[in-house]
Amino acid sequence: MSERTSALDTLVFGVDIQSGDVRGDSPSYALVVYDGEELDRDVVSYRKLRRLIDRDEPTFVATDNMYELAADKNALVHFLGSLPDETRLVQVTGAERPEPLSRVASRHGVPYGKKPMREAEAAARLAAMNVGQVVSAFTDTTRVKVSRGRSTGKGGWSEDRYTRRIHGSVKEHSRTVESELESAGLDYEREVTEKYGGYSNATFDVDARPGDIPVSSRRSGDIRVEIERLRRDGIEFEPLAKRRDHVIVGIDPGTTTAVAMTDLDGTLLDVLSTRTADTADVIEWIIERGRPVIVAADVTPMPETVEKFRRSFDAAGWTPERDLPVDEKQHRTREDGYDNDHQRDAMAAAFFAFDSHEDQFRRIARKVPPGISRGEVTARVVANDESVESVLRDLSDDPEPEAEESEHTVRELSAEEKRIKQLESQVERLQSHTAELNEAVGKKDERIEELETELSDTRRKERQNARERREISRLRRENNRLEDELDDRDDRIEEVEGKLARLKKLWKLDHSNFSDVSEKKAGLVAVKPVAKFTNDAIDAAHESYGLAEGDVIFLRDASGAGRSTAERLADIGPRVVLKAGGISDAADEVLFEYEIPVGPADEVSIQEIDELAVARESEVEAVIDDWHDRAEERQKEEKAEQLDQLISEHRAERRADGRGSSSSFGN
Repeated sequence: MSERTSALDTLVFGVDIQSGDVRGDSPSYALVVYDGEELDRDVVSYRKLRRLIDRDEPTFVATDNMYELAADKNALVHFLGSLPDETRLVQVTGAERPEPLSRVASRHGVPYGKKPMREAEAAARLAAMNVGQVVSAFTDTTRVKVSRGRSTGKGGWSEDRYTRRIHGSVKEHSRTVESELESAGLDYEREVTEKYGGYSNATFDVDARPGDIPVSSRRSGDIRVEIERLRRDGIEFEPLAKRRDHVIVGIDPGTTTAVAMTDLDGTLLDVLSTRTADTADVIEWIIERGRPVIVAADVTPMPETVEKFRRSFDAAGWTPERDLPVDEKQHRTREDGYDNDHQRDAMAAAFFAFDSHEDQFRRIARKVPPGISRGEVTARVVANDESVESVLRDLSDDPEPEAEESEHTVRELSAEEKRIKQLESQVERLQSHTAELNEAVGKKDERIEELETELSDTRRKERQNARERREISRLRRENNRLEDELDDRDDRIEEVEGKLARLKKLWKLDHSNFSDVSEKKAGLVAVKPVAKFTNDAIDAAHESYGLAEGDVIFLRDASGAGRSTAERLADIGPRVVLKAGGISDAADEVLFEYEIPVGPADEVSIQEIDELAVARESEVEAVIDDWHDRAEERQKEEKAEQLDQLISEHRAERRADGRGSSSSFGN
């Protein structure tokens, strides 16, 4: 068993492809169910595997390759989204670049075989030992959406009442959801879409997983509640447990302290550079990530700060024979990224320390049997200069019998007793350091509690500010609308005032003194223009400003009218018709019959403004008088013509009668 903590209270499903392909039809899986003590083995279909996961809700579904459970990335995301809330998919062979399962199993002393059932068992045992990476496609934020459960319809006499009821139901239920979230003490962000009568939808982004939210998905009547976890940008990996393996640490001290950490295979694990962290913070950072076997520097002799770190961990020290040149450090770290020169120097120290001990690490690894921690053996051999054999004997459960000694013999301490004293001294140092760290942790916990309280207050204020900002935005929109209306009214007032000014000018037209116009001395009369002598033009003028009996009507184009159009105008009964251009005989005859005065417009000084026009009363009267004079002459001429016609007809009748009488007398 590895030094990792076994999860004896967890249920693990180890899975491996038995036959077929997940991209094909009906793949089967080797399934090992492991609870820390007992193993159950079975071969199941993909559908049955999904049913068992939903039924038993295992803590881990472990596999050596996550794409044995999904054909592609989209299918993998769908699979992760369908897992129970407390179930995690674990890839025991690593993250983006997984190792062979055989190597991982050998490193942790887990039985391994190439058959699918043995690989499934190895995956289950490794996950139970907290080995592997959790595969994740979703964040810990859950979106709760309350929306309409039915359509608002397409109309009808009761549509408004129906719509108002639905939106009111959505608003009421969203308040219920908000109250439940508040009661559960969950942090959330709310966004609503207001509609007629209430809300069309309300969205809550809650900082919790679906299982921690006291709201469930449902659809009932007017409302629908949907719950979904928010997606990440891609697939992410997270260590199943923080590793505490034995490591090599390179340190570059100074104003900026940099720390680099590799495992005993020379793989870079993590890098830190900081200007603010003190020694205790850096030690805590290292402890969280591993147990140093070697602490290295890139210069010689070892700086006092690095030596202080080495003594804190009772680790072996390493320095180069001479200060490492910059070009060698750049070459050694070329395959690993770093943010600054300090990180590069720390990484180079760790890498060169590994290079110096690589052969020794390999010899130790070949001698360590399965079931015993390679890191523990390596740490004691390197740091304490013990032999591999003595360490293995010490770690085994077969203590050697003690030799009998005389009561009065002063004996020399054995290697084991020396080791015990050394360990006791180390324990004292670590206990002292642990007390310091606990004190620092206590202070940090207090600070975290203060920050969490401050964060909660800040979020509450931010929600209040968000509501205020939305209200301000609404008021600004309303203010802009009212300002637009005010601008339109100002433009209209300006337009009307301009017209009024022009009308005043017309009243003052041809008068040198305004007093001539006052008291109705101006002698002006309103004129109503008609664009053409057609029924449509007459209707348009009547709709615009009304045509009534006694009006002075101005025909801008009098040509083309027939009897019906003239009769339409005559029915209005205008005082006089001023015409521009010639008028047809038929129209003139009708207007004459109705005794509507008609005169040329060019004999009257017409002043126009927009749809309105005025003329001098005297000139209009002159046109009317002139028409009456012409009308009398026309009537006289018509009477004379009628008299001449009667005489002619009478003479014709007499001639006809005379011819008839002569003929009769002759006979």
